[in-house]
Amino acid sequence: MSFVQKPTDSGQQRLSRKEFSFDGDEKKKKNLHRFRNMLPFLAASVAVLIIIIDMGFQPNNALRTLFNVYYDIVLLIGFLSISSPYIRNKKIIIKKAALLDILLLAALLLVFLYNLWTTVSRSMERTHNFMTLFLMVSFLIREFFYLRMQINYRRLGPAQLFVVSFLSIIILGSFLLMLPKATVGNISYVDALFTATSAVCVTGLNVLDTELIFTLFGQFIILLLIQSGGLGIMTITTYFSYFFKGGSSYRNQLLAKDITNDERLDNVFSSLKSILTITAIIEGLGFILIFISLGKEDTTLAGRAFFSLFHAISSFCNAGFSTLSGNLYDMRIRFHYPVHIIISFLIILGGLGFPIIHNIWEYITTNLKGLFKRVFKDEKYTYSSLVISVNSHIVIRTTLVLLITGTLGFFIFEKEGVLTNHSSDFGKWTAAFFGSVTTRTAGFNNTDTAALSVPATLMCIVLMWIGASPASTGGGIKTSTFAIALMNFIALIRGKKLEYRGREISQLSVSRAFAQMTLAILFIMAITLTMILIEPEKDPLNLLFETVSAYGTVGLSKNVTPLLSDAGKLVITLTMFAGRVSMFTLLSSMMKKVKYSKYKYPTEEILIN
Repeated sequence: MSFVQKPTDSGQQRLSRKEFSFDGDEKKKKNLHRFRNMLPFLAASVAVLIIIIDMGFQPNNALRTLFNVYYDIVLLIGFLSISSPYIRNKKIIIKKAALLDILLLAALLLVFLYNLWTTVSRSMERTHNFMTLFLMVSFLIREFFYLRMQINYRRLGPAQLFVVSFLSIIILGSFLLMLPKATVGNISYVDALFTATSAVCVTGLNVLDTELIFTLFGQFIILLLIQSGGLGIMTITTYFSYFFKGGSSYRNQLLAKDITNDERLDNVFSSLKSILTITAIIEGLGFILIFISLGKEDTTLAGRAFFSLFHAISSFCNAGFSTLSGNLYDMRIRFHYPVHIIISFLIILGGLGFPIIHNIWEYITTNLKGLFKRVFKDEKYTYSSLVISVNSHIVIRTTLVLLITGTLGFFIFEKEGVLTNHSSDFGKWTAAFFGSVTTRTAGFNNTDTAALSVPATLMCIVLMWIGASPASTGGGIKTSTFAIALMNFIALIRGKKLEYRGREISQLSVSRAFAQMTLAILFIMAITLTMILIEPEKDPLNLLFETVSAYGTVGLSKNVTPLLSDAGKLVITLTMFAGRVSMFTLLSSMMKKVKYSKYKYPTEEILIN
């Protein structure tokens, strides 16, 4: 076999070489331009990693000096990177992110000048690691979204993304909690994983004393994990991606639609903005009210501020974490009823769900605007079609019924029990109300949970199983699920369709409700039996209580969780994760969707009773 080489035109060959050379130069220029654009992001990424090492470990003076020099370099890079587009093109100032850029520029410049002054004067040591970390993370987030960096999630649906995002934050948080300066002494990875899962899944179950074991740095990590888990990392990243890019793809809109549960595609990013705004407003008000309620004699100004911030975020996110060893049952705060009441309402607002709060807020603002126009501008009243939705109505009514029933039940069952610690009737009713509220996925305790009577324990198990509302920071099967199942039960007995306030509830909602309830019951039974086998010396009722508390992401405990073996801790960790993402979502992420064909089988009635 022989190969014959065809003759080629020399001019054409030279032209091809020139074109190749030209293409190579263009490629080099593009790569150089890409690297130049990537440099601020890479510098900020390394800076965040170094700060974590700096704060988590104890580097020597020479290494810390090198770290400080690198921080200053990144601060300067950040200032130049953010300011240069505005200098080159003044029209860019009208962008939505301009205000944040200006604030970030001012902060970067101030910290850089402060660092320069401390270096020259050598009058003081740098003690602003938290501020530096905040600036670097802010700069990193900005660069990430400005570069339009995206994870390729074409093969991942909303359910898979939801599960993966929570799992990623949990793993990252567990390693951060393992840092030497995050704890007083060393902790095992199982305990770190358990704490990170409890924080991200906003559960509040503890195997370690938060006040005694975790340092201020460790508590700050827990606080960040709580906030990330409460809002959902996909909510945060999706909105900031849209905000900095000034737009979004159709796929991102569909993803955001699944996150917000919004019916209209054009409203999804405004809904995300509302979620973040509502969270900031409520947590900010909670912080102010708790701070004011605390007496000056209780602690220092910085201690009051951190306590108020931590508990405001933990309350609204229904996390149940506290910086006190005994939670709210601690003697320093046990009888501080104003703080208990404030925390109770933060828990209720967080447990209602963002769509319900947004719906109520829109209803109130719309009517106030109409009233203002009618009174001050002498305009005729125009009817607004915006009303409280059926979903919001069901959730609010169910929440009120559960709160009232829980308060009365708690008071009746425990008026001669744990409530005897409170001397006044006001204190007893406040504790009973708080017990009803916190059982609905919050996990704070202002009474001795281990000393609850059997009737109160069983009532708490039912309330923890029901949990909070959909699209909220809480867990459980959800209030709407319980309400729809109960209403469907009544409708079947009466022999009529499931209707509510002039609307027929879809069969899909009914099917989802019963699927959620069935999966929850089966999972809780399986986990409880597993825990009985792993921990045979523990009371089965207490193990059931811990299991339901973990699945409902509540965090109340019969003082069993801290005494569990590593195997028991891992089982409860899995339960918390399954409860936060819900078994329905977890199974949906694992199973392949069936593409329905356009056919229909004959209907067949199945004998039920």
